[in-house]
Amino acid sequence: MSLSSSRRRFLLASGATLASLGVPAGAARAVDNDLTPATTRLNGWLETRFQAWLAASPMQQSALGLKTSADKWDDLGAARFAADRARAEKDLFDLRDAFGADTLSAEGRLSYQLYEYESEKRIADDGWRFHDYPVNQQSGWQQQIATFLINTHRIDTIEDAQAYVARLNGVGVLLDQIMANMREAEARGVLAPRFVHGHVVRDCRNLLTGAPFGAGGDSPLYADFTGKLDGLRADRVLKQALRADAAQALGDVVGPAYRKLIGFVEGQMARAAADDGVWRLPDGEGYYAHQLKYATTTTMTAGEIHAFGLAEVSRIHDEMRALLGKVDFTGDLPAFFSFLKTDPRFRYPQTVEGKAAYLTRTRDIIAAMDAKLPDAFSRKPTGALAVQAVPAFREQSATAAFYQATYDGRPGVYFVNTYDMAAQPIFEMEAIAYHEAIPGHHLQVSTARALSALPRFRRFSGSFTAYSEGWGLYCERLAKEMGFYQDPYADFGRLSSELWRACRLVVDTGIHAAETKWSREKAIAYLQETTPNSGRDIVNSVERYIVNPGQAVAYTVGMTRIIDLRASAKARLGEKFDLRDFHDVVLGHGTVPLTVLAENVEAWVRST
Repeated sequence: MSLSSSRRRFLLASGATLASLGVPAGAARAVDNDLTPATTRLNGWLETRFQAWLAASPMQQSALGLKTSADKWDDLGAARFAADRARAEKDLFDLRDAFGADTLSAEGRLSYQLYEYESEKRIADDGWRFHDYPVNQQSGWQQQIATFLINTHRIDTIEDAQAYVARLNGVGVLLDQIMANMREAEARGVLAPRFVHGHVVRDCRNLLTGAPFGAGGDSPLYADFTGKLDGLRADRVLKQALRADAAQALGDVVGPAYRKLIGFVEGQMARAAADDGVWRLPDGEGYYAHQLKYATTTTMTAGEIHAFGLAEVSRIHDEMRALLGKVDFTGDLPAFFSFLKTDPRFRYPQTVEGKAAYLTRTRDIIAAMDAKLPDAFSRKPTGALAVQAVPAFREQSATAAFYQATYDGRPGVYFVNTYDMAAQPIFEMEAIAYHEAIPGHHLQVSTARALSALPRFRRFSGSFTAYSEGWGLYCERLAKEMGFYQDPYADFGRLSSELWRACRLVVDTGIHAAETKWSREKAIAYLQETTPNSGRDIVNSVERYIVNPGQAVAYTVGMTRIIDLRASAKARLGEKFDLRDFHDVVLGHGTVPLTVLAENVEAWVRST
């Protein structure tokens, strides 16, 4: 398929009506505070629904800085899932029964439509909940438990420390529920691919290394607890007792629970298949279509996405070839890829100093962008940003970099994986930082959080991947317009990052679509031939796409839509087009489906 025909197909699919995605047409076009009585009533009702869902999730409460149920984990039992589905179905009925769109303000109509969409998605997701892999190398519960305690559970008081110990004592029940769900999923024919299990076992053993489980330094959770406890001003004897309580909970509950999980996972590994795509699962084709629908918020099929990806890869390769002359390289593109992978000048050394230098340089990149944000934005991040290395217990499984938002006043965190510095090329540092930090996810999330006139479910929602990841990838390209990537190698890194996301369209659909049925090895080989990325980065990423089907295609789909909307608005507005105003429209409603984003931009153009 040619590039032009591929793009035409993309635009048709991403321009699907809201109704085709389960969202009525007529979404709000600009933030307004003209609250009609009906909108005020709707906002009050939406707050009660937000509170109801929040009350059912102690972990989400902690993420928002609330300590109401800080001693508990989320309930993952069958009754809880049934209750959640019933709540979503009742929410949908009550919303449609009690409110009429014609009585709402513009922003009220958008809130109505987004909550309707979210409720329908919850119901649809429940129908596929046994197709998930609860433990996996990317975001499985064996990692989430530790990551949550370390990054989210604050210890500001003795009561917080006691709640931490209570959560340690609750790990056994939580993992039992997870294993029960995995047992049920296997009975239904759903089992993670064989390679996943080895990663999970390693993660578990990493968490059980050190005191109080054995010799050596403190284990990750014990080190986290004691470090936080040391920061408290409290009676020394009481703190010693709490350390002992934590050590006992780790030794008596956490250790046995994780060892039980290890045994369970090893048993499943012996029965797991080598095939990787979800096409092999019961109604795998329907499941993948569901994943693509909600990841992209378009009606694009797997075949259309695959073809669009191939066309984008070809385009970006051509742009890369045009850059070779700027760095005086006389070979072809594959030779240049090999040069980038092997020349030591493009990597920091695999030393403590090298890792620290990478983090320092990342902070400098972010600071330089922060100084120039007013050139393209009227908003700046409302919260602080920290740059940290991925914790050691999960660095072997984690991807190269990612952003973790916070909602309780603490800084958002841009995590960089320094486990293997060969997988962190210097020429890609700028692009990744602009995507994950500013003006990417950190600006996007903090802007949404600051929209105090909006219902809270919109301010704290991150469920529209094509919007959020499309925005991050768009920001990588935007940075070039803002004067960054002065080094041609850094500009090549920008293209390399864009190429990587375009390849995901090909690889994700290649693995999971029934028409292609790519193996893990074929996907790895494709990326080795097509990109300059390191071997470790390629393997980790392919394995990520396998356990999270559909998510990876959202980046390029979302970016392309934002770029097309901007180009159309600029062509129509001419001299009246203001880039900062355009960005205000994109960011000013929180995360939305791409169809709603298009309607918001259209209304802004008409009103300008």
